[in-house]
Amino acid sequence: MIKISNLEFGYTRHAVLEGIDMQLDEGCIYGLLGENGVGKTTLLKLISGLLKADRGEIEIGGLSPFSHSPLFLRNIYYVPEDFAAPEIPVEVFAKDYGVFYPHFDLAYFYELMRLFGVSPSSKFNRLSYGQQKKSVIAFALSLRTGVLLLDEPSNGLDIPSKSQLRRAISESSGPDRTIVVSTHQVRDLENLFDPVIILDNKGVLLNASVGEISEKLYFSVEKAMRPDALYCEPAVGGYSQVSVNTDNSESAVDIEMLFNAVLANRDRIKSIFNR
Repeated sequence: MIKISNLEFGYTRHAVLEGIDMQLDEGCIYGLLGENGVGKTTLLKLISGLLKADRGEIEIGGLSPFSHSPLFLRNIYYVPEDFAAPEIPVEVFAKDYGVFYPHFDLAYFYELMRLFGVSPSSKFNRLSYGQQKKSVIAFALSLRTGVLLLDEPSNGLDIPSKSQLRRAISESSGPDRTIVVSTHQVRDLENLFDPVIILDNKGVLLNASVGEISEKLYFSVEKAMRPDALYCEPAVGGYSQVSVNTDNSESAVDIEMLFNAVLANRDRIKSIFNR
């Protein structure tokens, strides 16, 4: 479990996160969404201990990330959007660094590399960007850490690779694992996310399960715009819309539409979900 209380962080003359409060439970794959510059990557770095909060607390399994204790470090892994590829074979990298993680599964690493279609004996720096990313993700998933943080994991991947990525993340989840995925490519990964977090630098706009979202909001495509729509945009056959679910109707959650509806109705959404 990750507990975040009154978290604040800023760079010189620039506040990034203010008053962030939330709890992230085990057994979930969280989708972390937000506009550019609201601090999604910064939040992941704070959770992983790469940055220190200016104020507030982060607690993971009773430990503070910035303490950098071995007990903490061996149970968390952060995959950044961009990384430096070492001049060694991928499997050598995995074996050399996997020993620091008690649940590292080398056989599973090789299985994921086969799924992604990348040779483990290839040198990291000679792979394409997409192949490098798949290799890093294969390593990260095979560590089986209690907390896994993925920043824009689908960037640089082609369509088949995105399908493989969804499968790999889904199969790697479990009741004792918390996975947080920060992304702008919502359509690539939305079927994985439950719950969904939408962030801005003044706080958490939404942190809700898909079930709760479906219970409180109604997603539809209709010929005419609803007068009570929270958000509406043209679509084939009429208008895609998000409105308040006043009669317990069932609908499939469209996370991209949800994101736009939340940004257009920050205060209204907070009141709906805080009832």
